[in-house]
Amino acid sequence: MTKEFKNFINNKWLDPISERYFESTNPADNSEVLGKFASSGTEDANLAINSAFDAFGSWSSLSQLQRGEFLQKASSWLEENSQNYADAITKECGKSIAEAKGEVGRSVALLRYYAAQASDPIGDVVPSVNPNILLYTTRSPLGVVGMITPWNFPLAIPIWKMAPALVFGNTVVHKPASSTPLLGSMIAAMWESVGLPNGVYNLVTGAGSELGDSIIDHPYTAALSFTGSTYVGKNVAIKCATNGMKYQLEMGGKNPVIIMPDANLEQAAEVTLSGAMKYSGQKCTATSRAIVSEEVKNEFNSILLDKLASMKIGNGMDPENLIVPVIDTKSLSNIENKIGQAVSEGGELMFGGKVLKNDSLKNGNFIQPALFGNVKPDSMIATEEVFGPVLALINSKNYEDSLSIANQTSYGLSAGIFTSNLNLAMDFANKINAGIVKINGETAGVEPQVPFGGMKESSSGAREQGKSAVDFFTQIKTVYVERSA
Repeated sequence: MTKEFKNFINNKWLDPISERYFESTNPADNSEVLGKFASSGTEDANLAINSAFDAFGSWSSLSQLQRGEFLQKASSWLEENSQNYADAITKECGKSIAEAKGEVGRSVALLRYYAAQASDPIGDVVPSVNPNILLYTTRSPLGVVGMITPWNFPLAIPIWKMAPALVFGNTVVHKPASSTPLLGSMIAAMWESVGLPNGVYNLVTGAGSELGDSIIDHPYTAALSFTGSTYVGKNVAIKCATNGMKYQLEMGGKNPVIIMPDANLEQAAEVTLSGAMKYSGQKCTATSRAIVSEEVKNEFNSILLDKLASMKIGNGMDPENLIVPVIDTKSLSNIENKIGQAVSEGGELMFGGKVLKNDSLKNGNFIQPALFGNVKPDSMIATEEVFGPVLALINSKNYEDSLSIANQTSYGLSAGIFTSNLNLAMDFANKINAGIVKINGETAGVEPQVPFGGMKESSSGAREQGKSAVDFFTQIKTVYVERSA
């Protein structure tokens, strides 16, 4: 019998008011049902938000250090149960077990980082022109924060949002992606296990088209943190702005790497493919464009083709498989269609791009990694996010040409350059329009102690992670104390 998972509201597991449920399946084998999950509506969202609002007063009255203790307990609990969470990530979103374990480890680190931040100062004493005035700044929490999180990092991204939100005194209503509700339920179970007070964290699962508006439009929602597609993010921004609500958005990317003639081509090819093809390219920071100097393109392309031919495809539970399933049949069809469009526009398909339906893969969402050569910088495959294992190779004349091409999309999340020239590398770091810059490194992958976010259409609002989190999850106050009174 398939297990049913309910909403988690006010520390109780509750059936959806609709009494409707939906299934979550394994993308490596769509016949494997992982569970039935609450298909929530506006009434459920309202219940969760009201619960969070009622809890805000007592939770925000605790000291930061007291709130940080819950994060520390959660980090230890998650670490003790890491294998269960890693297995669930691989089964529900298809990620390789090695990457899934890495995501759990990153989540543990995030919880510990923000637990430690509980002891950091959150204001400054400022000199006043009046010697009788004590002038200082402090910060206060916002209130109820809605969180809409994606399927590709179903544990780490929710944690990097809710850990700072909680430690700074906010309460949370979490709507995970409909593709990964199991991980949402497991996050709720973590907070329940460490004794987080009633109503501080609340989970509602279901369709974003209904729950998103319900969360944004509720008068008790003080802020919204969103990670997802650019199209949805822009609509979220309009609704939040209309409601006068604080928001942050992390959206898409079309992340380039530049390959200079003096680069270590073997290393550059290895790292480029890792950034492009790990988790089948389903990362907002995945490498999707390689801009290659003409004098080394033939050698570089040859190395790429050799490495692609040796990449194994299959279920992420097998640690040897680098290419894993894409999240669902809709994504599979979208990737296939974009590959077809790229070919029709004159792109040279040098490798792969076919949906795989052989015996061992027939029930999953598998597609070969695709490599396009001689891609025009303004073509669809060079400018639009594909969110799949597709890499476009673009020829360039020189460094200035490469930089111009790299900056010409509407996105600006992550970018890299491969070169042994330090001056060139630093010039690139200064001039590239991207929030994350990698020198001789993979575009994907960030550490928890630094800000995360991009430029242009990749991000909007305050950056996530690191010390930047305090800017979004708190509001600043300036206090004047008249000492002569």
